[in-house]
Amino acid sequence: MSRGGEMVYIPDDSDFSSFRDQCESLEGWHCRYNKAGVTVWSQGQEESCTVQKIKTRISCKDVPAETLYDVLHDTRYRKKWDSNMIETYDIGRLTVNADVGYYSWKCPSPLKNRDFVTLRSWLPLGNDYMIINYSVKHPKYPPRKDFVRAVSLQTGYLIKANGDGACVLYYLTQVDPRGSLPKWVVNRVSQFVAPKAMKKIYKAGLKYPEWKRRHDPEYKPWVYPEQNTLPSVSLAELSVQHADSLENIDETGLPEDHLSTSDHEA
Repeated sequence: MSRGGEMVYIPDDSDFSSFRDQCESLEGWHCRYNKAGVTVWSQGQEESCTVQKIKTRISCKDVPAETLYDVLHDTRYRKKWDSNMIETYDIGRLTVNADVGYYSWKCPSPLKNRDFVTLRSWLPLGNDYMIINYSVKHPKYPPRKDFVRAVSLQTGYLIKANGDGACVLYYLTQVDPRGSLPKWVVNRVSQFVAPKAMKKIYKAGLKYPEWKRRHDPEYKPWVYPEQNTLPSVSLAELSVQHADSLENIDETGLPEDHLSTSDHEA
């Protein structure tokens, strides 16, 4: 997503517009899954390639768009619903609608766990909302020995209001997981992991209002920037995270039948 591949920058209106177009367009996308209100598409990559672009859509009845937007921002609440997450925290703020953060997640055993450092930006547009990110390097958060540092080339959410108290959620991601992964992992992402993740977000949206009433109900720094107490980060401190500078492990030999059952269900 970074312009020219070299310069870290904060996304502008044209980037958000382009992201929205990708979410809403069907041209060039191949449907991989369509059941129970969840659709998954992949785009333009050979099936054996691990750097696929994947898009997922789910209709969320009884969850207003602004509620789902809060769910996706609220790192305290994320610990309640994202069972694949190991750790997440905000590193610092760039502007009123952009920050830098860290996220690590459990990969299905026996794969190694992955982590990211990303520049995230968000934009409310009337009743619709977008959150997008891409990977950056921060000198104080280098790759760790216990994780494989993965690269988000472009990842984000589009939340569209859909009638009274309902919304449609799109999730689009293009990630280099760093590693020569077996083909079954790539297939599993579109057939199992992505649909389950979307259903989890939907359920989290249903439960969020009650949870938030009991946990600092007025605290929403993503809506009220004056509440943000994160240290400031300068763009000059950051650089684009290129995949080719990171460890690339070979996990192609890992058989599917070794997949941990609990992670499969997560």
